[in-house]
Amino acid sequence: MLKGLAITPPVIGRISIGRVVEKNGRRLPEKDDEFTLTSQVQGLEGWVKHPLDAALRKDSSAKLRAIPVRLPFGAPELNLRAHYTLFDRETGRPLCVGDGERCRRVTEQGIESLPCPTPAACPLAQDGRCKPYGRLHVRVVPPEGEMGAGEDDGLGTFVFRTTGFNSIRTLSARLAYLKAVSGGLLASLPLMLRLRGKSTTQSYRAPVYYVDVTTPPGTSLEQAVVQAAAEDERRKQLGFDQWGLDEAAREGYAAGAFEESEEEGGAVVEEFYPETGPEGYDPGSQPEPRPKSPGGLQARLEGRLRRGNGGDPAPA
Repeated sequence: MLKGLAITPPVIGRISIGRVVEKNGRRLPEKDDEFTLTSQVQGLEGWVKHPLDAALRKDSSAKLRAIPVRLPFGAPELNLRAHYTLFDRETGRPLCVGDGERCRRVTEQGIESLPCPTPAACPLAQDGRCKPYGRLHVRVVPPEGEMGAGEDDGLGTFVFRTTGFNSIRTLSARLAYLKAVSGGLLASLPLMLRLRGKSTTQSYRAPVYYVDVTTPPGTSLEQAVVQAAAEDERRKQLGFDQWGLDEAAREGYAAGAFEESEEEGGAVVEEFYPETGPEGYDPGSQPEPRPKSPGGLQARLEGRLRRGNGGDPAPA
């Protein structure tokens, strides 16, 4: 195995609740009120839809707000990866990834392990570009008769990426609870990925959408646990080693300093880490992009630290 390279679950598609649109010459993220399943290929009009997107809808005009899924791993933290993450906007490279206690950060000496005080207390994160960043890996269960459309290879996953507190917090709680009540049979439970909405004072009572995971409609939690036990026994009889799969995933994640590659980071930055400014600032209204700060990677890091400590202002 290559050293320094994180081995992450194989991805055959994406699940999103938004898109990137072009406004005044800028590509900006735009929220949506439904799921979209895409391939990993981008065309002139954005990500190309996966065949399962159409297969899961009752008709072409239906909103897709629930997706039948299974989780690939029995440990919640292997299915849902969540960290505070700071990306370099110019290269897409992760610069700092932490869990609120410790972080791995790019420095002149290489990648160092340092204390992580969370974005609210970290001078490096005062420009708002360090956010909670989560990735949920699931196996989408195709409708009956649509197995081919899902490219179901048994190990391929769809990834849902988010920087939303509501989604990360809800999914973290659900996976922990579902593992507990099922006696560790998380990977065998029949589940539904659901889009939920709520309003808050911060959203000015406009709906905010987040992702949850529950048992399928008409299936109680107790019934789901019974089904999971039967599925787990069936797998064991066939020789399927869930514990071994979890260990392989755990070792793969630990093999590298950062799980997101520079190639993937560029798309993540565009969709989840857009240019920001003062309150009320609309980056789409500005005709010219923000100029790059001089001095390379280390200068940008040092500049952010100075600004967080009351030093030099950010470039206009």
